[in-house]
Amino acid sequence: MAAPSVEELSKRREEIRGRLASVGDLRPGSLVGRYRRCGKPGCHCAKEGDQGHGPSWSLTHAVKGKTVTRIIPAESVEQTKAQLAEFDRFRSLTKEFVDTSEALCHARLEGAVSEEEAEKKGSKRASRPKSPPKSRR
Repeated sequence: MAAPSVEELSKRREEIRGRLASVGDLRPGSLVGRYRRCGKPGCHCAKEGDQGHGPSWSLTHAVKGKTVTRIIPAESVEQTKAQLAEFDRFRSLTKEFVDTSEALCHARLEGAVSEEEAEKKGSKRASRPKSPPKSRR
């Protein structure tokens, strides 16, 4: 399979740029629902098999090397899940954008080298050094 052309890669990069422009609200992290037991002997959570009180939702992510946790109200869980999904989409798009841009730069470089070689039409023989090598003491 032939490598994509410069034109194909440029078109793909512009398409990705357009998808990046459509990125909405996003946030990094992990959303976790936790259940707990209150410790009161007469409460339903004290019974065997009961999952406990909850869920209590928390969002965690790293900020400057420290884990930050925020409590998410139950009514905001779906919105938070959508924001987390949008963050994943953003990361995927940026990786695809970088990979495509790198391939485009490489294709342009290969094209420039091929044109330069065609213009030179010189020998492939390496030139001899102009000065003697330095001694290793």
